[in-house]
Amino acid sequence: MQGMILFLKKLFAFVKRDFQTEISYRISFLLQVFGIFINVSVFFFLSKLLGTAQMPQLAEYGGDYFAFVLIGIAFNYYLSTSLNSLSSSIREGQIMGTLEALLVTQTEIPTIIISSSVYSFLFTTLRVMIFIIIGVFVYGLDLSRANYAGAVVILLISIIAFSSFGILSASFVMVLKKGDPVASIFNGISWLLGGVYYPVSILPSWLKPFSYFLPITYALEGMRLALIKGASFYNLLPSILSLLLFTAILMPVSIYSFQYAIRLAKRDGSLTHY
Repeated sequence: MQGMILFLKKLFAFVKRDFQTEISYRISFLLQVFGIFINVSVFFFLSKLLGTAQMPQLAEYGGDYFAFVLIGIAFNYYLSTSLNSLSSSIREGQIMGTLEALLVTQTEIPTIIISSSVYSFLFTTLRVMIFIIIGVFVYGLDLSRANYAGAVVILLISIIAFSSFGILSASFVMVLKKGDPVASIFNGISWLLGGVYYPVSILPSWLKPFSYFLPITYALEGMRLALIKGASFYNLLPSILSLLLFTAILMPVSIYSFQYAIRLAKRDGSLTHY
């Protein structure tokens, strides 16, 4: 019980620190909201252009490209956050000199990983809610049949699966002290093959199998079925099980890699180098 209380205190300390940093840039937040409105508007008018076209690939998602792409882009915020939040926190700690002080405390590695990312995910959730609210109340996005419970389950599992790549990304930053290849490569491949802008089914036959090795493919499939079609948990089970498999394989590997990167940096005495 005391361990849980201590964990929550440390978690709150991280969130409080990040929140204080965020509120010092109020104009930045307003600009982000404006940017979200622009993005939603662009894809709404693009969907109007495609409205008269027959797109059989969208039939299983209700045939509405606006709903399809809006959920894809909004949900991709979580992918970007998962990939970049921890590595950005590590990089900031290196530059400000707080990383070494943190790592010599009794704070465990999982606590550092979770606490460094919590605020980013809370802020991302706020951005996604604004994204969806604009879509629903300004441009008439229909989510009346949505299975919100199923969407939340898929979201939580997806965040854990995506975060595995984010932890690997942070491991590279810990050692290389600069931008790493993991986040940029994985993010680009996910945009290309994961079905963010278009259904995976339109990919050529030689390229489509590669999309099945990406967690975002199953995350977006499940999220769209849950929010647009109101699919039951039984129909969402293939997406849920696939994401759980990714998590079971990738999370232990990524945590070990992060621990190894810390040991390597401590051995080389490079924790304070940037």
